[in-house]
Amino acid sequence: MDKDNGKNEEQPQEEQSGASSLVQKIQQLGQTNIPQSPDSNVHVLSVIGQVEGHIQLPPQNKTTKYEHLLPQLIAIEQNPKIEGLILLLNTVGGDVEAGLALSEMIASLSKPTVSIVLGGGHSIGVPIAVAADYSFIAPTATMTIHPIRLTGLVIGVPQTFEYLDKMQDRVIQFVVSHSNIKEEKFKDLMFAKGNLTRDIGTNVVGTDAVEYGLIDGVGGVKEALQKVNELINTTKTDQEVIQ
Repeated sequence: MDKDNGKNEEQPQEEQSGASSLVQKIQQLGQTNIPQSPDSNVHVLSVIGQVEGHIQLPPQNKTTKYEHLLPQLIAIEQNPKIEGLILLLNTVGGDVEAGLALSEMIASLSKPTVSIVLGGGHSIGVPIAVAADYSFIAPTATMTIHPIRLTGLVIGVPQTFEYLDKMQDRVIQFVVSHSNIKEEKFKDLMFAKGNLTRDIGTNVVGTDAVEYGLIDGVGGVKEALQKVNELINTTKTDQEVIQ
């Protein structure tokens, strides 16, 4: 009887320790591993809420910390079992340099990548979305294209404007080089007046983003999985030809 009682007492402690470790993973990384098919070769990464950069945002803000995603991208590149990546985006934007860092990392992966804009891929979410090899946008999703803003202390000298202009040019050149949109068209959308209530810029909806050449196609999960598997098979075929 005592032995049985001992076993029953140990089991809840193990469950509690397992639950606490799960909570710690969610708190530290914002996500935890979910059961996947044993032969799954596609990893899913999400950019949700606001992209948090060098400045920590208030606790009530839903954020994606870029310092958590960068090591995950390295791990995806190194893991031989992962053959493709699907990137889910529903973001309001955020830190420009953090967003560009994520974009450059995604663009430099050797494995096939596909992005899906769900809900919104605003501001610095635009270069993150187009960084993938192929991009999709949900029919009801939107992307806000607007000029870069500075927050905090701003010194009213010409150098401040030049710095802002150069940073903005980095974003424009990245988007243009990783999508089919023309630079003139992207700048027209960025500096358009009257489209946004309290800002300069344009709110681009699903099919319009594809029509402008910003996003490759309208679609969701099914289309993204089909495309990433197609790219994986193409990559394998190319490697076999080289060998």
